[in-house]
Amino acid sequence: MAESQSRYSIVERLTQRKLEIMNSKSNIKEEVKRKEQKIGKLKKELENWKKDIQEDIKREERKKDLEIERTKQEFENSREQMNTKEKVFDDQIKAIEQALNSIEEISKTSPNIQS
Repeated sequence: MAESQSRYSIVERLTQRKLEIMNSKSNIKEEVKRKEQKIGKLKKELENWKKDIQEDIKREERKKDLEIERTKQEFENSREQMNTKEKVFDDQIKAIEQALNSIEEISKTSPNIQS
């Protein structure tokens, strides 16, 4: 009877050990699978990040392009205003020169009256 109990305990311990090994094997497979899934998740996050960055870059580029166009328009407007004002100033200078010339002509032809 002791012999059969001994075999029974050996079989029980071996069976228990087999179950522990199978459980460890399963745990290792699960760990590897989790790490593989994590790689996939990280790759997906990287792709999403790259897309976000590309969208940000496009948005910033559009913003800068609009700023350039607005500044060009302001420049054109300023140049047109400058040309218009220059013409007005040139006309004023011309009128003053004509007035000065008229005064000079009058001064040449009229007698000097001194008091």
